[in-house]
This record gives sequence, C-alpha cells and structure tokens, in this order.
Amino acid sequence: MVHLYNLHPFGSQQVVPCKLEPERFCGGGRDALFVAAGCKVEAFAVSGHELCRPRGAFSTLGRVLRMAYSEAGDYLVTIEEKNKATFLRAYVNWRSKRTENSRVCIRMVGHQVEAPSGAAFGDQMSIVEMPLSEAPLCISCCPVKGDLLVGCSNKLVLFSLKYQVISEELSILDFERSLIIHIDNITPVEISFCVGYVAVMSDLEVLILKLESRPKNGKAVNHHPRKTSDPRRPAQGTRDETSQLESDDFVICQKPMELLGEKSEQSGVSITLESTGLADEKVEYSHVHHLLYRRFTPDISFCVLSDDIKLHSLQLLPIYQTGSPTSSGKNLSQERELLSLFCFFSLPHMGYLYMVVKSVELMSVYQYPETSQQAVLTPQFLHVITSNNLQCFTVRCSAAVAREEDPYMDTTLKACPPVSMDVCALRIQLFIGLKAICHFKNHIILLTQADPEVIPERRDSSRRLLSRKDTSVKIRMPSVAEAGWNLYIVNTISPVQLYKEMVEYSDIYKTVKTQSCIHLLSEAHLLLRAALMDAQQLEPGERAELMEAFKESCGHLGDCYSRLDTQHSHLALPYYKMSDLSLTEVLARVDWAVDHESQKYERGLIFYINHSLYENLDEELSEELAARVAQLFHAAEPKQLPHVLCSPSMKHTDPSLALSYLRSLDTCGLSSILVTLTKAAMALKLGDLDMHRKEMQSHSEMKLVCGFILEPRLLIQQKKGQLVPTEFAVHLKEAQPGLLVASVLGLQKNSKIGIEEADSFFKMLCGHGEDKIPQLLLDFWEAQLVACLPDVVLQELFFKLTLQYIWRLSQRQPPDTPPLRSAEDLINTCSHYGLIYPWVHILISSDFLLDKNYMEDLSKLQSLMCGPSFDIASIVPFLDSLSEDTVAGLSVHVLCRTLLKEYEQCIDTLLERCPEAVIPYANHQLKEESRIASVVENAVASTLSENQVWWREVSALPVSTERNTVGCCCGAGAEGFPERSPRGRHCSVFLALSSLLQQKEVTDLKVSFEQCHSSIETNCKHSSQGILCSVCVTEAFETFLYHAVVTSLIYIHIHSVVQNENCQDVRILQRSAMFLKVDAECCSKEQRPLRALEDMTVFSIPGTLQGNSKCVRCHS
Repeated sequence: MVHLYNLHPFGSQQVVPCKLEPERFCGGGRDALFVAAGCKVEAFAVSGHELCRPRGAFSTLGRVLRMAYSEAGDYLVTIEEKNKATFLRAYVNWRSKRTENSRVCIRMVGHQVEAPSGAAFGDQMSIVEMPLSEAPLCISCCPVKGDLLVGCSNKLVLFSLKYQVISEELSILDFERSLIIHIDNITPVEISFCVGYVAVMSDLEVLILKLESRPKNGKAVNHHPRKTSDPRRPAQGTRDETSQLESDDFVICQKPMELLGEKSEQSGVSITLESTGLADEKVEYSHVHHLLYRRFTPDISFCVLSDDIKLHSLQLLPIYQTGSPTSSGKNLSQERELLSLFCFFSLPHMGYLYMVVKSVELMSVYQYPETSQQAVLTPQFLHVITSNNLQCFTVRCSAAVAREEDPYMDTTLKACPPVSMDVCALRIQLFIGLKAICHFKNHIILLTQADPEVIPERRDSSRRLLSRKDTSVKIRMPSVAEAGWNLYIVNTISPVQLYKEMVEYSDIYKTVKTQSCIHLLSEAHLLLRAALMDAQQLEPGERAELMEAFKESCGHLGDCYSRLDTQHSHLALPYYKMSDLSLTEVLARVDWAVDHESQKYERGLIFYINHSLYENLDEELSEELAARVAQLFHAAEPKQLPHVLCSPSMKHTDPSLALSYLRSLDTCGLSSILVTLTKAAMALKLGDLDMHRKEMQSHSEMKLVCGFILEPRLLIQQKKGQLVPTEFAVHLKEAQPGLLVASVLGLQKNSKIGIEEADSFFKMLCGHGEDKIPQLLLDFWEAQLVACLPDVVLQELFFKLTLQYIWRLSQRQPPDTPPLRSAEDLINTCSHYGLIYPWVHILISSDFLLDKNYMEDLSKLQSLMCGPSFDIASIVPFLDSLSEDTVAGLSVHVLCRTLLKEYEQCIDTLLERCPEAVIPYANHQLKEESRIASVVENAVASTLSENQVWWREVSALPVSTERNTVGCCCGAGAEGFPERSPRGRHCSVFLALSSLLQQKEVTDLKVSFEQCHSSIETNCKHSSQGILCSVCVTEAFETFLYHAVVTSLIYIHIHSVVQNENCQDVRILQRSAMFLKVDAECCSKEQRPLRALEDMTVFSIPGTLQGNSKCVRCHS
C-alpha cells in the first residue's frame, strides 16, 4: 500500500543551456553535469542555486550510447559507436580540458608511459582506450573504489582502477583488466557494481552476486576460461523441447521465481571467474557468492504491447558509515567505509527495493499509478518518471541502516520507524514528455520532449524477448527532425524545509486518523535520518540545523505515541529520550483537563512518566506537576502510586495529598508493606512521629526489609550521579540502625545497590569523609560476612575489617555508635569468625585495665584471625601500628606469627612476656605431643644454658626411693612461687611448665619448696640476726628450681606417653624417675655445708616403684 500526500519536495528549476538534443547525460560528482549529443560531450558547472553554465567540451570518437561517471578517480567512461563498431573509452583529467580544441592524449589501457612524455599528462586530458573482444553493452563504476565493470553479451569484464607512477611528482590514472565473469543463460541489459557486489539485469531477470577474496560456498577462480555445468541447470533436452514448442502462435513464459541466499545458485545461471592478471599477483576476487535471483513473468493485461514489459533502472545504492573521516585528494572515496547496500529495479508498474549486505531481504514494493519509464534511487527518495509525471516516493534505507549501525535501536533508549512501514508518495509533479532522469547531490536532471511519440530503446519481438533467445540490444536512432526538447535541473528543497511541511501536513490527522499522523511524522523522521547519514555533504551549520529538527521530530513522535491509542504506545519513551526534552517539558505538552475525574490517560504517557520517574533524573517537578502526576497514577495505575511517590522527582509532592491517596489504596484492598512504608515516609515529612511509629510497628522487621527491597528509593536516592540518603534513612540511623543495616544488606543481596555504593551511602549517612569509617559501616561489613553474600570478595572484606580493628586498637578510638553485634555474637553466627585460641585468653587475662569497647574490637580481630578463611599475609604490613608493649598488641603479633608458623619465635616471646601461656600454646598449636615436649625441652635448655654445671650435677644425682612431705607454710600462690622466689629466668621456666602438671604434682613441688626454705632459716649463721644469707638463699633456690624443672619434664613425658597408650614406655619412665637430693654449701666464711638439705628428700613421682610397679593408666 502506498500513501499519497500532496507535499512539495521539489524547489526551483532551470534549463541546461545545451545546443543539441541530449542523447545521454549523467551527473559529474558534486558540481558537474555531462551531456552527450552528437559526437561531443559538454560539461556544465552546477553549484547550489546558481545558474547552470558551460564548463568545457570535448569530442568523442562516435555517438555516445552509454555514459557513466566515477567520483573515485574523477573520470568519465563512455560506450561509443562509429561505423557500426562500439568502443569503450575513459576520459581522465577532464577538468583540464578548458576548450574544445585543447590538446588531448590518447593511450591504450595498461600502456606504460615514459617519464618524458608523461610529464604533459598532468596538464591535459587523457583518453584511455579499452579494447574488448565483444561489443560492450552496459557499464557501471564502483562508487567506492572507482573500478569499472563492463557488460558484454555473455560475460562481464572488470577493470581495476590504479595509478601509474611516472615520477616522484606525477602519477596518472590507469586501468587494469583483472577479472572476467562468464555468465551463461543471461545477457546483461543493465549492470551495477559496488565494492565486490555485482547486479546483472536482463529484460525479465535480476541476478545479484558477491565477489570475494576467500571462498564462501562459491566457485573458485580460473586463470583460463572454462564452462561449468551446474547439475541444477535445466537439461539441454528440455531447452530443445522448448524451442520446438515455440512458434509464431505461442509465447513460452517461464514461471516467476525468487531465490535468496544460497538457494539462488539453483537459478540455472552458470558463473565462472577468469583472472586476467599476472599469475603471481594477488587475486582480489577469487570466488563468487550468489545472493539473489529473481525472474518475472509479465502480466500482459497491464500493457498493450509486450515490448513495454521489461525491467529497468537497476541500481546499487551504498550507504557509508555515519561521520566517517575523510581527507582531500584522489583517494577520498577509498577511505569511506561501506555500512549497508541496497538494490533497486523496477517493472513498468512496480518497483522493488532489496537490502543485500548482511542478509538479503525485500524491504519495499512500490506500486506506480502509471506506467514508469525510468527511476533513480537516493538515500532519501525514489524518483520515478512516467510519460507526463515526476513522482517522488519515500524509501526505508535510513531505517535499515539505523538498525545496522546502532545496537541500541528499538530499546527504551532509542527507536526508529520500522522498515516494513508502508511507503508513501510525497508528490506527483506534472511534466510533459518526460524521457529520462538522473540524479546527483540534491539535483534531479530531467529530459523532456514535446513530441508524444515514444521511440523504444530496445525493440524485439515479444516471442524472442520472453524466450531469451535473441537478447541483443539495439540503441534507438533519434530523428533529426525531432524538436521541442528541454533538459531541466530540478533542485530538491532542503530536508529541514520539507520536514516542516510534513509536520504541518500531519496536523490534520492528529484527531482524525491516528495511524496516518504517526505514518507521516515517521516519514519526516526518516527523511532527517537519511540527511544526517551523509555527513560528508553537510556543512557544520546544516548539520546543527538537521540535529535540531531531528530532536524536534522525535518529540512529535513521542507526542503521538503518548496521546494516541496505538499498540506501540511504549515507543513514547525512546522518542522522548531522543528529543532531549525534560520531564517537565513533556508534562507541559500534555493537555490536562480541568475535570480530573473525566480525563482519560493513554498508556503511552503513563508508561513514559512511570519509566522516567524510575530513573535517577536530576529533575524535581514543581508542586503543581507533582500533584498532577500523583493524581494521574491514582486514577490510572494505583499499584504504581507508592513507587511514583518515592521518586526523587516527586520531592515537592504535598505529603497530606499523598497520604490521602495512599489511604484510599487501603480501602481498595491494595494495602501492602510498600504502602505502609510509603505512608511512614510521608508521615516523617509531615513531622508526625506517632503516625510514623504506628506504621512501622504494624509489620515485623523482616517484612519491613522486604518492603525496602521492593522500593530502594525509600532509603537511597541518586542525585547528580551520587547516592544520597533519604530523610527516612536518617531517621532509621537513630531509631532503628539494625533495620537500616539489614535493609541495605537486602538491597545488596538483590543487586539493588553495589558494594562501593553501599559503603559511600553509610559514610554520607553518618557524615564521615572518605577516610573515616563509621561504626554503622563496620556493622554493615560484619553483616556481609554473616550473610555470606556470593558477590562479596571475602579477602577484601577481611582486609577492610581488620584494618579498621587495628586502627581503632592502635588509636584507642571508641566507636561513634554502639556496635550492633558483639564478638561472641559473631563467633556464634558467622563461620568466618573462629573460636579464639585458649592460650590467647591466658595471654590477655593479666591485663584488667582494658575497657569494654577496646576488648570487643580486640576479640573481633582475634576471632577473625582465628577463622578458617583469613589470609594473614594481607595485614602483616599494617601490624606495625599496633605496639607489642601492650597485652593486646602482643596477642595480635604472636597470633600473626603463629599463623605464619613461626612457633619457636612465639615460644621465646611467651617465655619472656607470659610464661604461663607457653604450654597451652604448644599444646594447641603443635598437635603432635612428642613435638610439644621437644619444643619445651629446647626452650628450657636454652634458658639453662648459662649454667651448664648445675644442669650436669642435677642430672648425675642418685635416685631415691624415699618420699618425705612437709606441710607448706610459705604462702606461695597456686600459680607458682610469686611472693618469695627469686623472679628470674629460671622461675619463669618453672611457671611455664607447671601449667601442665596435675594439682597433686604441683602440691608436691610446693612442699619441697617449703622444706628448702625452712632449712635455710635453720642453718644459715645469719638467721640469728633475723637476716637470711643472700648467697645461701640464692644457691638453695637455684638448686631447687633446676630439679623442679627436670621433674616437671618427667611428668610431661609420662603424660605424653600415657596419652599415646604405650604402657611399656610408662614403666620405663617410672623406673628411671629421679628422686633428687641436693647438697648446697653455705657461703659463710667457714664454708660449712648446709646439712639440713641432706635430709631434704624432694619430689617423688606418683606411681613410682614401691616393690612392683604398675602402669598408671591401665594398672597392668
């Protein structure tokens, strides 16, 4: 279906001042027109709206039958006839031909030009002769590369454009015959060529091929011609039978056929490629790929004479990449990137437009009201001439290219009218006696002749035409007596001017025919799109004007889809977006009714407003517009009203009005958690805390979290690309921080907010800068670990938490708000927080000055480090800020070294700072008991290394079987001997070992200590004065501590063996247990021995032999 409008795409017109009736004419780039008449070609300058003026002329060898111009290379090629012979000639450097008598150089194609004679080529026109073995019938120039394709009766010859270098300063244009395409069963009447795409047309057949450098289901090239037989071709016998049936009384018509893609190889047309270049040169085209074959059977009822039933106006139209960069010079066209390609051909009453690049498909079909004679396709229009009319149709090329070029087309961001939309005729202009048409830039060239007699260019018998047996082309011979002709240049008006006329024309359809209004505005939109695609032809001012009109056209289409009831009303959104109109400007274009109750709102407008309010627009509606929007959704989409009221754009909504609408939703049965939260937010705006508290208490905390997930904008809004907490979030920070953290965690879990966005939100909410971490953010990080979110990188979260814990411990910085979770809560609920090692508790139990917050941070850090997933290496560089002088710092450093498996260094540190924790440390960290004893022995040996003499003497003393115990009255503590014993290195060793002994064993050691102490008081000569001898005390205690250490080690060995359930080892240890008896000498002047110590029998081991020994474990 073709829509007919009465617009005015044609502007001014002028007559070309040529002297003879034109036989052929064509455009010459952007500023020239070639007219062939007789044996001469005239060039006319055409520039804008100025008058056409002669530019130059040159003679031809004969009468011009065909003529074509190539912008790439700036040459004119002709097929000329003289003495019934045809010649193919290319006119190069024609702009240097100022007068008809100027010198001209004639050379053969491929002829090597010497430097002396070639120097003159830069200043004069050259004619390149291209001999062919068969008469040329048609020609076509590639608009991108400038290559020339020549059609003969059964083959196509390709001449590649190249530049022959004469010297460093001069190169001349030349051609090279590079390829011959042999075609069987079709004789070309018209051909078209563009960057490897070849279109061939006979009287009723069209074939489109693609030449490729690599195979793609095609036939390979041969350096010698050969005929290929296609098994899908009709058998020769069938053709013979057909020829027998043909007679003067019958017309044999083959049925119509359309084959697309690979199926087109079944057409029966055989294609063979023959390379004519040198064998060692790279072959540009080596394979052929079939794209389209279409055969027509004429409907004779359309026309009086069957001679008129022929295809005409074959054309390939390239569309280049939008805004592709260009440079001046001879290689200008080669830099343009082909984006899409279209093929047009026409029957007398119907035209066909195909897209042939990525996929071959029929885009549009044009039905003419009259019999057409010729047509030209442009990116914006299809111009068709009949005998008395110039018709202008719209095309869909720009719509197809927009989808090829922009992947976001037909989304919520961008839209374009569909390719399948019906075409329309913008104008049918009366022109008497139209004979021919061509087009270049924004000019249409028309040849008219007052004589109504039609002289057909190709005249064959209908029988031979339809059977394809005689396909020779005969060029008509014009009569000398013909007169009354004119050659016109018709200028098309600017796209912006025609667009404005189309918009005015569409106003009559606004309230009458919805689809007609949209259709005409869509045509205007595509017109501007097509103009913008050819950016090379536009001046900066023209492009700016086109862009402004383009945005305006998008606004008009948005208005149509928003106000009119159509099935594509959702397109209002992308068109309004493309128009750059703000939400306020769009709402100002809406015709709001005075009576809100009776106003009907269309789906397109509702969809646009709803989607726009969902976006983070930095635009706030006025109170009046916000009230209108709230009323609109209350009436048309009540379920969306809570979401709409939460939009930042609705900030100025009257909360009382919003509450009244929300309460009415409750009566309609639409009450939900989201409605409750929205009412709570409105109550906060009103300052009614009682109402707010009532609404918040009407649902459980879990449901409230779900409500915030449904509408995140209740808590978080975005302004100018930055997240901003809402008034609701600020209130929850003070009143319900746990709910706030849980809600943001839910938003992150449901991908409503990112990790970094959540961190920024809490920092802004608490008023902290980027460098400071509020406690609420720390609570959120801990909640992330507890929730085990899949998109959270654990090590990064560990790093942030530990860094903050360390900073607060080193600075003794208390949290700004009470923590939501204690260390015990985290250990019980999160697998990443591990149980703190027992020896850590012993280590920190000696410091009773730590406050509660300090201990919480320390416990959380220790628990995290004791967890199974923690990477200790990541925080080692940051531990320097935590001093080892404090118990907290010491515990963290020892814990860090332990995780790095530096056990010996940790034991040394503990022996120095907290010997009570050594054995628990070794027992926990070193799982093999034999290794525990070995480590402790090494530590003790290292401690006692300063006095090896005493160690040897203690080891050499005999074993006693007697055991004497005395009551202890020294007042020694249970943890060792802190009150009276010398606080030296050896005592620390004993304190470390005593933690592994049983209570009875510790009591035995205390009794021995008391006995030693009593003996010192009795025997020291200084005791009578009430003063104990320091030497005696020192020696006695040294002796006591050494054998105490040894005894403790024996105990440890026994315990270890018992745990390993080796009874034989237990007996051996029991028999070898030492009962140490130590003599100490007094340091008095008389040097007499301390006799009382001779009777001091110290340390007996439980279970030692008293006759027969038994195993302390199994009693065997």
